[in-house]
Amino acid sequence: MATSMGKVLVHSVVNTFCRNVRPRRCLRIRSGRRCCLVVAMVTIMSSLVVRGVLSVTPQPFCYWPWPVHPLLTQPQRYCSTAAAVTPANNPLLRHEHLPEFRAIGAEHVVPAVKKLVEELETGVGTLETNIQDVSKVNWPTLVEALERLSFPLEFAWGVVGHLNGVKNNDALRKAYEESQPLVVQIMTRVAQSKPVFNGLKALQTGASPLDGPQLRILDSGVKGARLGGVELEGEDKDNFNQMVMKSAMLAQQFANNVLDATKAFSLTVTDRSHMDGVPDSLLLLTATAAAQDKDSVDPEKGPWKLTLDIPCFEPFMKHSRNGSLREQMYRAYITRASQGEQDNTGIIEEIRKLRREQSALLGYKNYADVSIDTKMADSVQEVMSLLQSLKAKSKPAAEREFAQLEEFARKNGHDGKLNLWDLSFWAERQREQLFSFSEEELRPYFPLERVLNGLFQLCSHLFGITIQPADGTAEVWHEDVRFFNILDEQGEHIASFFLDPYSRPHEKRGGAWLNPTLGKSQVMNTKPVAYIVCNQGPPVGDKPSLMTFREVETVFHEFGHGLQHMLTTVPYHDAAGLNNIEWDAVELPSQFMENWVYDWDTMQLISGHYQTGETLPRDLFQKLVDARKYMAGSQMLRQLYFSAMDMEFHTSSDPWKTIMDSVAAEYTVLQPLPEDMFPCSFMHVWGGGYAAGYYSYKWAEVLAVDAFGAFEEAGLENRDKLAEIGKRFRDTILSLGGGTHPKEVFRQFRGRDPQPDALLRLYGLA
Repeated sequence: MATSMGKVLVHSVVNTFCRNVRPRRCLRIRSGRRCCLVVAMVTIMSSLVVRGVLSVTPQPFCYWPWPVHPLLTQPQRYCSTAAAVTPANNPLLRHEHLPEFRAIGAEHVVPAVKKLVEELETGVGTLETNIQDVSKVNWPTLVEALERLSFPLEFAWGVVGHLNGVKNNDALRKAYEESQPLVVQIMTRVAQSKPVFNGLKALQTGASPLDGPQLRILDSGVKGARLGGVELEGEDKDNFNQMVMKSAMLAQQFANNVLDATKAFSLTVTDRSHMDGVPDSLLLLTATAAAQDKDSVDPEKGPWKLTLDIPCFEPFMKHSRNGSLREQMYRAYITRASQGEQDNTGIIEEIRKLRREQSALLGYKNYADVSIDTKMADSVQEVMSLLQSLKAKSKPAAEREFAQLEEFARKNGHDGKLNLWDLSFWAERQREQLFSFSEEELRPYFPLERVLNGLFQLCSHLFGITIQPADGTAEVWHEDVRFFNILDEQGEHIASFFLDPYSRPHEKRGGAWLNPTLGKSQVMNTKPVAYIVCNQGPPVGDKPSLMTFREVETVFHEFGHGLQHMLTTVPYHDAAGLNNIEWDAVELPSQFMENWVYDWDTMQLISGHYQTGETLPRDLFQKLVDARKYMAGSQMLRQLYFSAMDMEFHTSSDPWKTIMDSVAAEYTVLQPLPEDMFPCSFMHVWGGGYAAGYYSYKWAEVLAVDAFGAFEEAGLENRDKLAEIGKRFRDTILSLGGGTHPKEVFRQFRGRDPQPDALLRLYGLA
């Protein structure tokens, strides 16, 4: 029962999830087993402990003279006792509307949080008095009451956390850091409330007629409260609470260091020959970044500014013919946040120590056991067994792939052995030769608007929904942000989402993620709203934003998370949408959606040359499909390396660098450089929600590939049959949220348990 507030605390930093390490995508609190309000209230501590982070993601609500948005059909106002801070002068206190971002300033954060924390403290105290007699406790007097009490703070803090990720600046960061301890303290106090805990247990074992999702919410709430330290006493409780507070601050500091270190590095190139091989799109992007006068950019004359931001770093490493510059960029990337003022090396060990100590106080052998206790997997051993079995197939394949790549590079002029900074460059050259296309050749076929229209048409056919632009009906935090409404088969508005597609390295965290703005709630009369955030290249000059194929996959991935959040039919906030879903199952819809970009009919919808409108040619599409298996062993081994390293970080007490080197010896073909400090920017684990849970990507991919198999078995060309199966997918995977265990949800959709072999077959590794 990690309630809404539980989720809010966690999802502040999970974002760069997403796609920073795996693919750079994530469900920013990119969803995991986050319950909702009541659960949040009681399980917030559990979320912090289990996810290994106590981040707080606030969301500011500004007031503008707009009509009440249909997503908040029955506005409710919570008055503050502090006369100086009112909804009239502080937009974060106004939650009758969607966030009105233009009115929110850093100066509103601390006063609003103080007032809302005070109100929540008072409200919870009154609630505790009212539920002392557990025989009189029922669902409305406890669970619904907690949801109403926590909504104002959850709403405001969620906005603040969102802005901290997409409009980061010194003033907002300072306000966030000052407010975070207040939020942590109140959530700790609620999570460890004995009257609330006793009330939940009474409901759990009582005779009240409750349905399946309600019982699952109670089960999660009781477990979450225990993981949140509710049964600790005296010095143990004080120590535990101090650890939670310190963990929250360290996670935020870790995230700030990664952002600052990424922003701090840049390399200005003035010699055109040093940019040989770099595609025109990157020449324009880097020349624009370097230009003093943005109206007189010359991509051929430069200068060119190189950064570690993914839209720059990734294509540069793939295409630059300058090996020394690639080496310089690579070394800068793998040592981010590992030295100077942005040094995360010590923070990692502090976080690990705190997690070990918290686990011991809760009676667990190690932090990994704490994490697995709330996952779909049954044990650490089961997870490691999956990783080892996949490694047995992928490592021999990766070794063959590396030998073939080295031979290819030698035959094409490379002198000596391949270095780590050579791999992307030569892999791209080999792929171009094998499949006769380059990523840059694909880019003109994927203007953002065409991709979105095609994605929306696919979702309409599969899931019976209509997605309509609604720009101007909700305030946005940047002029590039879009707003959309989702309608059901009867034309009724059921959900909405914001889309922030472009990279802004000076203020926006890297990666891609989804965060809830509002969740579905019968009690609060709210419909789901989501933030979908990506980091692709923006339009430059008269060219629209032209996406790489990987960025197309990312949009599909994040929208899969959005569909599960927005199409839920569970009426209880704590189990609606992404809430209360086991973390290792939450990637199912997102990874499922990625498969559709390899479907020819879908490709015709999402592709269209930005100049001619021509869809991607069939022969080029087939090459793209064939290339899906290219370096499949290496790619899978890389994810297994991250997963095994994460698990070892949380089962072993050895220094983290020792663990990294040991795991690398087993899970890599070309060993990392001695100075490789990748964990110092491993946001998923130290600044997000994937601690002892990074394996979830592979675990969920098994589910996703098997789920997509139901459509393949029917025939992807049989659109009527696909619509029938799509409805079943919506009614199960996308609808049931955290109200039903994911194993049962999968069985309802597929008619059986998942079969791992489907994943190996997909990548030609069976």
